[in-house]
Amino acid sequence: MTRKEALAEYRRRRDFAKTTEPKGAGAADVPKEGGRPSFVVQIHDATALHFDFRLEADGVLKSWAVPKGPSTDPHDKRLAMPTEDHPLEYREFEGAIAEGEYGAGTVIVWDEGTYSNLSARHGTEIPFAKALADGHASFWLDGRKLVGGWSLTRFRGGEGGEREAWLLVKHADEHASTRGTPDPRRARSARTGRTLRQIAAGRMS
Repeated sequence: MTRKEALAEYRRRRDFAKTTEPKGAGAADVPKEGGRPSFVVQIHDATALHFDFRLEADGVLKSWAVPKGPSTDPHDKRLAMPTEDHPLEYREFEGAIAEGEYGAGTVIVWDEGTYSNLSARHGTEIPFAKALADGHASFWLDGRKLVGGWSLTRFRGGEGGEREAWLLVKHADEHASTRGTPDPRRARSARTGRTLRQIAAGRMS
């Protein structure tokens, strides 16, 4: 699948004359040569408040809606529902999506950084995109807030048209803790330090 094809659903759902979300055609949408792939976790106060977990792969951001958010506790198995691929530019998006538009509501960048592929079988590394396609991918996050090993595992769907569902789980490493997940309404942007309420109100701090 080409990058244009991968982003077709994203673009179909949005009217870019009404939303400030990126189209995915700017300089920020070009993968960095030789650099580690990026990730971003956004908090999205839409119809239902949730976290959006996005990993760069194949020139796009592979995306999951995580209702309860990623947890630093390895005992927490967080439901992650796949959403459409997003352009790389989306890792910088923060603001309010207009009423009546798809995903209407406020978005903040809660965490951002890079990641390394830990996916392997029989001691051999598996390309990350293939690991995702196969239904199990492990990775190491180096973010401002999230650090350490994590896994995404598909437990439903992928065949016969049934909607996919995944689990996002923290590895039991030195960065694991019982802190769990922050209160999304009090959480602050990793980019601007603002809360959802401040961004919705157009306040700078």
